Amino acid sequence: MASAPMILTGPALRERFQALDDFLVANQHLWRPKPFSCLTLPWEAKHPELGAWLRGRSLEQAEAEHNCPERLEAPAPFPLLATRAAALSEIGELPGHELGAQQARLDVDVPGRKWQQIEAFASRLQFQRAPTHWLDWCSGKGHLGRLLAQGGQQLTCLEYDEQLVAAGQHLSQRLHMNVQHLLQDVLADDAGERLSAEHSPVALHACGDLHVRLLQLASGAGCAQLAVAPCCYNRIATAHYQALSEPARQSRLQLSLDDLRLPLAETVTAGQRMRRQRDQSMARRLAFDLLQRQQRGLDDYLPTPSLPVSWLSKDLPSYCNDLAELKGIELTGHIDWLALEAAGWQRLAEVRNLELVRGLFRRPLEIWLLLDRALYLQEQGYQVRLGTFCPHRLTPRNLLLLAERN
Repeated sequence: MASAPMILTGPALRERFQALDDFLVANQHLWRPKPFSCLTLPWEAKHPELGAWLRGRSLEQAEAEHNCPERLEAPAPFPLLATRAAALSEIGELPGHELGAQQARLDVDVPGRKWQQIEAFASRLQFQRAPTHWLDWCSGKGHLGRLLAQGGQQLTCLEYDEQLVAAGQHLSQRLHMNVQHLLQDVLADDAGERLSAEHSPVALHACGDLHVRLLQLASGAGCAQLAVAPCCYNRIATAHYQALSEPARQSRLQLSLDDLRLPLAETVTAGQRMRRQRDQSMARRLAFDLLQRQQRGLDDYLPTPSLPVSWLSKDLPSYCNDLAELKGIELTGHIDWLALEAAGWQRLAEVRNLELVRGLFRRPLEIWLLLDRALYLQEQGYQVRLGTFCPHRLTPRNLLLLAERN
């Protein structure tokens, strides 16, 4: 019987990081190229059987395995990569505790799935010393902070959006809770003044630079404990990833913004209507890509801007003509629009299936990024635990860092 996945802590953090680093560096030729922008992927020359097999599958088949590519019985080297990726992605569940009776209507104004995430996050926050002053970082209306402060602890909420600060203050007053809701850009120079050693900062799904800034400021302020579930690693101000820990700085892995989007390339919550719109939009873009290559006489991908959903109501000729005008391309000669539309959908099926190879590396890369943060906190004198706080179906961003200083 297989043993349960372990929470990563102590020396295991560095050991797993090194194993992931070796795996990602050795296989970057497989996960860096994007099928959406490459008509033929560089790795297909070395693995023609795998490439042909994936290209022969339908869009429906690709969708069925999108969230679990490791289950796919594909030609070599796919099975070996899938086994290794799954082993390196195994992380245990952090122990939970009962949150106790909640004040009425704490979940007011919160969508059901979001409230489940908040409850799951809050139930995993176990520290050696009970927090006395929670600091809800990028708090929105402060729903997470209010749930944590049910035991009578102090609570400060920091938020950049003035309307959310006002709405949060209104909710706290309605619930007769003494909460400080402060307007604060956490990336501003004065953000460090909001943190002191007495605070226990928490951040649920703070994006990119926002949660990195918290790790830096909290450790500098002497906070004894903190809890962070990161999100959107690509939301950074620099063109490339800036490693935090010494092991990550020594790595040969240099990550672009495109690379940092890979862990987020997963859909678990979109409804049928949104999926249909997404598919139609991508098929249209891929059809236009084929057209622009032919019209320009250049076999290169041409980036196009994000387009409003209303563009999907246009027929394909209008869509392509308008997009060509946006990109300064004049469409000439006879264009077989029916054949082009069919080619766009065919290419979408191929892209989605070829993406399953990259899909094997989504979680390993995300854990590499989390471990960079964990090792940074270790270097700042924290004991760190990395584990999951909720099931993957609730949110794919279900990894939580707990850090505490003795």
